[in-house]
Amino acid sequence: MPVKNRFAEMLPEIKAWRHDFHRHPEVMYDLPRTSARVAELLRGFGVDEVAEGIGRTGVVAVIRGKNDSKGRVIGLRADMDALPINEITGAEYASQTPGKMHACGHDGHTSMLLAAAKYLAETRNFDGTAVMIFQPAEEGGAGAQAMIDDGLITRWGIEEFYGLHNLPGMPVGTFGLRAGAMMAAADQFDIHLKGKGGHAAAPHKAVDTALVAAQVIVALQSIVSRNVDPLKNAVVSVCVIETDSPAYNVLPENVRLKGTARSLDPAVRDQLEQRIGEIAAGVAATYGAEARVDFHRGYPVTINDADAAAHAGAVAEAVAGAVDWTVEPMMAGEDFSFMLNARPGAYIFLGNGDSAMLHHPAYDFNDEALPVGASWLAGMIETRMSAA
Repeated sequence: MPVKNRFAEMLPEIKAWRHDFHRHPEVMYDLPRTSARVAELLRGFGVDEVAEGIGRTGVVAVIRGKNDSKGRVIGLRADMDALPINEITGAEYASQTPGKMHACGHDGHTSMLLAAAKYLAETRNFDGTAVMIFQPAEEGGAGAQAMIDDGLITRWGIEEFYGLHNLPGMPVGTFGLRAGAMMAAADQFDIHLKGKGGHAAAPHKAVDTALVAAQVIVALQSIVSRNVDPLKNAVVSVCVIETDSPAYNVLPENVRLKGTARSLDPAVRDQLEQRIGEIAAGVAATYGAEARVDFHRGYPVTINDADAAAHAGAVAEAVAGAVDWTVEPMMAGEDFSFMLNARPGAYIFLGNGDSAMLHHPAYDFNDEALPVGASWLAGMIETRMSAA
């Protein structure tokens, strides 16, 4: 099952969809044009059902196979939202909306799933029901959870989920995946430090919260090096330091630290939350200050089911000839994790060639990958619900 001839024939059409989405990026849940265009195309393909407004602006299409002897239902997901970035690609189809661009390739993901939907609606060479999921707000808005909360799984009875993401640095049109943790839990924390403000020339009369903040930042780095199992992965990064005084000669009374904690294991995730709180409180107390930590859980770990990953890899190998099973997990977060928490499935990387990195203003999705990704998406339906 190499790249399907139908997708090679459709490539000009798929590119046109992708370039149109790229010209008109929309972010988070605010996707009126994107969602409407996706729904319009799906209806034109002759799918059996199109539901709009799932998870606020998500779109779901249902395609029934020639047979339904076992009642199987498989969900395929693509994200639709762009990012708040000014594009510098210089492409003919570059963003026409200042401050917004498709810097993560969701325009390509959406176009590949549309192509798979068109093909499956034409052929229907499978036994069961394919649910095509076009999701909003992957970039920080937890759109996957919003769609689940809106009945995505219960309304259509989805049994497994599959999705993909392009990856710069991998040869275009190749695949990489692994069983188990694929992408990290992405959490945020705020540490509020309160001391006693004073004059910089008389630090003995104050509790220097800037000093406390510096000591907390250094101490937090001991979590990964001295608390987390060396064979496991974690990152703790303080990215913002805010004080309540801009003056050169004032010791601030309040300092706020903002940062992120990343992990590939649920138990390590719990450990990071606990130790951040303990260290902040302990260091602050040492210097006579107070600390309050607000830990905000974001996207959970994206964990591929072993059996589902094997099926996904087999289809990828049939399409591309080989699969990189040694691909390293990423410490970035992905809200497809919510779907994989609810049902088994797998998430796979698709090579984007030598492009700029994801979330970079010079990034662009590689159109050569379109027929490859579409073939894998359609192939997952035809193999997991074989009509034979």
